[in-house]
Amino acid sequence: MNYVEKLFSSSEGKATEKKKSGISKQKWAILSISSIPLVMTLGNSMLIPVLPVLETEMDISSFQSSLVITVYSIVAIFLIPIAGYLSDRLGRKKVIIPSLVLTGIGGFIAGWASWQMDSGYWLLLVGRALQGAGAAGAFPIVLPLVGDMFKNEDDVSSALGMIETSNTLGKVLSPILGSFLAGIIWFLPFLSIPVLSLISILLMIFLVKSPKKAEAIPFRDFVKKVKEIFAKNGRWLYAIFFIGIIVMFVLFGVLFYLSEILESQYDIKNLKKGLFLALPLGALCLASYITGKLIKENQVFMKWISFGGLALLGASIAALGLSKDLWYLITVFLIGAIGIGASLPPLDTLITANIDKKQRGTITSIYSSMRFIGVAAGPPIIAVMMKNSEKIVFYMLTGLSFAAALVILMAIKPTKKGA
Repeated sequence: MNYVEKLFSSSEGKATEKKKSGISKQKWAILSISSIPLVMTLGNSMLIPVLPVLETEMDISSFQSSLVITVYSIVAIFLIPIAGYLSDRLGRKKVIIPSLVLTGIGGFIAGWASWQMDSGYWLLLVGRALQGAGAAGAFPIVLPLVGDMFKNEDDVSSALGMIETSNTLGKVLSPILGSFLAGIIWFLPFLSIPVLSLISILLMIFLVKSPKKAEAIPFRDFVKKVKEIFAKNGRWLYAIFFIGIIVMFVLFGVLFYLSEILESQYDIKNLKKGLFLALPLGALCLASYITGKLIKENQVFMKWISFGGLALLGASIAALGLSKDLWYLITVFLIGAIGIGASLPPLDTLITANIDKKQRGTITSIYSSMRFIGVAAGPPIIAVMMKNSEKIVFYMLTGLSFAAALVILMAIKPTKKGA
């Protein structure tokens, strides 16, 4: 709450007051928009601690349970760029609200399949696919929507910091809420998704006013312009896309690993397991919040914050495989989660600050697709590798984290005004 109060407080002096007025006037809109990443994250991440229960109740393998996360993400990967293009053509709200409706429908189908059917695994996956289609047109469109709402880049950075904080707050609440609901009735997390989606829909309808939409350009000209963007900015855009994949792969891979071993090796289940998983995710949320406040318009600073965060992540993952002590594992991953939280807001801001508004929805949507590749790939790959050697898991995740840090160092070379 202190963050929100400080974010929206007016400063002395006419110049400063003018600079802050954009955020102050849009505070309820920003809070409403922030509900979207919160709902989308809850709708996916809160299922992670439920996966071992799903395996027991539906008599499926750990690989099959991991597909509950993967199917959602794979559908989103392919539809996100289309949703981004449509949002550039039709307007952000006209894409976001129907997408939230689809998310709710998908959640209901998944919950009904779990509740009413003896062998509902495949219908559950259909529901998750629909939910992923809805997610494709919701959270990824938030980034360009925020960019459209403000002219001042400090306002954009502050608002995006709040959006990313909401996203990571969802990750913190996810294991707690998912474990709590599953402790009541194991399929209740699926049925909560329509309720959460409805809340976000109402907030978007009544509290968010769409920015004035620029005149749509012909599709052929649009494609030409996007190609020009990649020709001019390809080096750092491809770097950020690669980093987005790696960060999400490591995050969801380690969360899947911890969820499995907390139950199988330490007999920690339900709400208690959710609380353990929430500790590193809470650190991630705090780091994201602080970073969003600090980066402002200084893109050189953004680069070094992201580099330091990924280097910290790599070091922590390397240390993660040195001991099986429970509190050691939680503490070390908590440190790595701080690195993830610090690296995400600068990457979001680098894209929104350097891409023209007319193509921003498409470019940020491609970036979101890249992040979903990591979400989709992490759990099943870790599930397979855990059966062979856990040490290989840590070697791979460490190497990928340091590779992402190296890519930032070599491919992203911004000035204070541009990447």
